[in-house]
Amino acid sequence: MKPVFLSVVIPVYNEETNLPPLHARLTSVLNKTGRSYEIIFVNDGSADRTSSLLKDLVAQGDGVVRAIELSQNYGQHMAIMAGFEHIRGTFALTLDADMQTPPEEISKVLAKIDEGHDYVGTYRLRRQDNFFRTYISWVVNRMRSFVTNVSMRDHGCMLRAYHHTIVENVLRSRDRSTLVPVLAYTYAKNFTEVGMRHASREGDASKYTLYKLARMNFDLFTGFSLVPLQLFTFTGLVVSFLSSLLVAYLLVRRFVLGAEAEGVFTLFAILFFLLSFVITGIGMLGEYVGRTYQLLQDRPRYLIRKIWEKEASKPLRRRASK
Repeated sequence: MKPVFLSVVIPVYNEETNLPPLHARLTSVLNKTGRSYEIIFVNDGSADRTSSLLKDLVAQGDGVVRAIELSQNYGQHMAIMAGFEHIRGTFALTLDADMQTPPEEISKVLAKIDEGHDYVGTYRLRRQDNFFRTYISWVVNRMRSFVTNVSMRDHGCMLRAYHHTIVENVLRSRDRSTLVPVLAYTYAKNFTEVGMRHASREGDASKYTLYKLARMNFDLFTGFSLVPLQLFTFTGLVVSFLSSLLVAYLLVRRFVLGAEAEGVFTLFAILFFLLSFVITGIGMLGEYVGRTYQLLQDRPRYLIRKIWEKEASKPLRRRASK
């Protein structure tokens, strides 16, 4: 298959209502650019009609559309990695299927590519999400900038372009909890960002539940920095010092004033605080140990069940990425 300029990788999970309009708008935009392209949909274990719709899009197209079927739901970033393994483009462009970042904004990214940037990041202008999601996203982005060496305004906006050399380096990563935009930043030589118009979500609600968001943020902080452990160690030293002062104070009162019954509830409160502090530290340490355990298992990050291409669907494949 001949190489192309742009490979558009779109992770898809239960998006049957969005696929037809997304395909129509996206192809219209890409055709106007005058550049060669391909579109790779990655079905991340959808339970609705997404699979059959993708098969139809491939059959109706002129060979520029391909669809990868994963064996189960592995998550957005693993789906992107699966798509990256099959790109032919000089640049890979990722896009969400919910169209909250409209395909029409791709022209802004292409303009930055033409300026010579190897990684074009994006950030959302006037977000159309609810206050809770917007505020949490703002907090996490600020914390990420403080904890890691990754300086970007909004790692959650998925309309991004990566030079194929960056994609190749990302694929070499063995981490099972890879956040593609953040990991790619560590390999970029000429990174830039551009603001994107943000629309309200088409169709149903977001597929990112509160639990998935929390898990993704744990992966972010433990996967790219040791600062959480270092901060906990420093805080532990401070708490230990203050605790020793409290013990010394109580010993002095014991010998000067004699046995006292007062203050027992204060001591219990202090004890409970110290116990909760220790438990939090154990949990934080467990996050790092768990990531090491996953790497040692060396299991495939995902399994590809089928790849749909023009005129025929390829047979069942057991290919996996480690």
